[in-house]
Amino acid sequence: MNLVRFLKDESGATAIEYGLIAALVSVAAIAGFQAVGGSLETLFNGISGQLDNAL
Repeated sequence: MNLVRFLKDESGATAIEYGLIAALVSVAAIAGFQAVGGSLETLFNGISGQLDNAL
């Protein structure tokens, strides 16, 4: 009886789905950061060089 009730219980499914969505968003964010990482590094190095020259 308890096993049947346990198998029909879906209360934890929502938490698992939210966890999977969060993992997918994290992977997409990391991939996006890696894709633009080089250009951002170049941009910030240029700004840093200009600030060094100004000081």
